Amino acid sequence: MKDYEPLTSVEIQERRRARIVVIIIIVILVAIAAYLYWAFNPNRPVDYADIQEHFKYGSIGSEPANGIPYWIFKVMPDMFPEKLPGKGYASLGFIEEPGKDLPVGFSVRRVIVDRVGLNCGVCHTGTVRENASSQPRVIVGMPANRLELENYVRFLTACAVDPRFTVDNVMTAIAARTHLGPIEAYIYRTAIPLTREALIEQGNRLSFINNRPDWGPGRVDTFNPYKAIQFHWSMEHDDSIGTSDYPSVWNQRPREGMQLHWDGNNTSVDERNKSAALGAGVTPSTIDLDRLKRIENWLLDFKAPAYPYSIDEALAAKGDPIYKQHCASCHDFGAQLVGTVTPIDKIGTDPHRLDSYTYTLAVNQNMMYAGYPWRFSHFRKTDGYANMPLDGIWLRAPYLHNGSVPTLRDLLEPSEKRPQEFYRGYDVFDQKNVGFVSNIAAEGGHQFFRYDTTLPGNSNRGHVYGTTLSPEEKDAVLEYMKKL
Repeated sequence: MKDYEPLTSVEIQERRRARIVVIIIIVILVAIAAYLYWAFNPNRPVDYADIQEHFKYGSIGSEPANGIPYWIFKVMPDMFPEKLPGKGYASLGFIEEPGKDLPVGFSVRRVIVDRVGLNCGVCHTGTVRENASSQPRVIVGMPANRLELENYVRFLTACAVDPRFTVDNVMTAIAARTHLGPIEAYIYRTAIPLTREALIEQGNRLSFINNRPDWGPGRVDTFNPYKAIQFHWSMEHDDSIGTSDYPSVWNQRPREGMQLHWDGNNTSVDERNKSAALGAGVTPSTIDLDRLKRIENWLLDFKAPAYPYSIDEALAAKGDPIYKQHCASCHDFGAQLVGTVTPIDKIGTDPHRLDSYTYTLAVNQNMMYAGYPWRFSHFRKTDGYANMPLDGIWLRAPYLHNGSVPTLRDLLEPSEKRPQEFYRGYDVFDQKNVGFVSNIAAEGGHQFFRYDTTLPGNSNRGHVYGTTLSPEEKDAVLEYMKKL
């Protein structure tokens, strides 16, 4: 057996120093790994304690699959201002609040780098002004009355196809706003061409919208983009028009079991919410159920804001029985026909939105979220439009499903006496007629959208209920409806 000589004190010290060096290297590597995980955590959303802030700015899971890297989103208006109708994203009707980094309806989630996606607030937050000199009042839950979502899609596509959308040019624009570290800069150089390709692909799939009447502010074609984006159907031979107004989203608990969406194609509030989330850019694998559920629970009992202007109580009292006789059976919570569908041959309104939603689409939608416990099962094709409750009706102008009638007073007139052309996108409130002022073509250099009721999908005919009342009765019922 070989004898080993004991280590000298020098050798012992050298080994001890070697162990310390190894430990230090391990600690450094762990620290670097921890920093990289913290800095580039692949799924870290920005959260908000206040529920209304969460509704306006919190993530529902749209960023991983369809979000835009934060700094690319921020610099596109800098690089391509000529592709916008005015200054920045606000010129497309997005609401920008003081002190906020992004417009209402945009959320941030760290997906290697921060990415920007859409959430519920983008379509369901609007503004109201008492007069032209008033500051806008931001109201959560009302339809996004100034949002031009179609033009936002067009802007993203126009930027992506522009030959100036290069890695070097975008990085130069970013450098003018912030300093990226070497790792993040490398990631952005990789992400820029991928983002460009994704935006071009999205633009190609949605190019069919350019062959239909413009949506204008406060409107969206809900289900035709589903066909192109969710199911990758060719729209070459589909010329249907599904353009309709954004709905309000308050008071959801009593809506459970009603026929929802404009055509009543679903009776589940939960499915309706998850369907809307898909429209905002989530996918079955990225949907953030916990954060979406937080919004859903809040909206169950979130009330519409009360009418803030003066009401002639005596006149409203005269309108109460008139409303109950002519309107309540279809539009009051708990009434016999509320939340049911009135056939198109009876309601007589524009049929395009109804026709755009097909049996084939309903069957395919019921395959959404396959493999998950919340797979869709309630989508159905109907034969008309649903009778909606009228809570907060003062904030839901213009009226009818396609927003073709500017005020409630106009809706009480026969179709031939309703405005054939008017302007949308102005948020000054018309207290006399209940709606938004619709005879203003421009303000401060911004041109409002001219709505033409003669175009396909834009008809203002139908819903003739109350049109035979006397002028005095119409004034009374109108005053009463301010209180709903």
